[in-house]
Amino acid sequence: MTVFSRTVRSLALLLTLAASPALPASGPPPGFKLSDDADFAFTSPDGATRLEQYVKEGEDFDIKWQVWARRGEQMQELKPEQLYPAGFRFTADSQWLVRMQKTGSGEQDLFLYHVENGAFVNATEQSLSDLAWAYFHSRPDTKNMKLDYHISANLMKGTENAYRWLGVDWPNNRYLLISLSGEMDEHPKNVAVKGLANWRCRYDLKTGQFDVPEMFAKGNAAALRWEIKR
Repeated sequence: MTVFSRTVRSLALLLTLAASPALPASGPPPGFKLSDDADFAFTSPDGATRLEQYVKEGEDFDIKWQVWARRGEQMQELKPEQLYPAGFRFTADSQWLVRMQKTGSGEQDLFLYHVENGAFVNATEQSLSDLAWAYFHSRPDTKNMKLDYHISANLMKGTENAYRWLGVDWPNNRYLLISLSGEMDEHPKNVAVKGLANWRCRYDLKTGQFDVPEMFAKGNAAALRWEIKR
């Protein structure tokens, strides 16, 4: 083989490696330790996936948490990395996963994942909570409501059995029910706390659209008027 041929083959190999996707990490990076709190571990209904949460404690209370999905011998990080541990709920078919992520005192975000090619991936470009709030602010009856703190998106219980406890007969693995809450800085002097309390909407996993079932209309109207007087 000529020097020229070897050079061409070497260049081709380098280009191939550069174009190849990086192999997934096999586990958390150095410094992260598996939490021994049983409440931070979750298993999918089909038993194929176990979620493990790892924590790294740095100086000046610099704490970081990572979530890793273990499927057999494979491990995959569920991004993003956060400052707190999270709660999780699967759909009954184990194909969808919602992360209930504390972000601060009285505040929470939601992230949605979906199984593709045997691994969980982010199902939406924005967080599920950001999408829910965008829907809230797009509606004529709620678009002008400004919240300042304790802003929280919560996943209602019942994901695993299609919310049968509400008396509905919805398809399995189709909908997520989300409740939104938050508080305002400005309110009358005779009011201690004012804001939004458990305003509910529904997310369709099939279409990626939000709506508000009629059964929530009365409760949502009250949620918009929530306050605690002094």
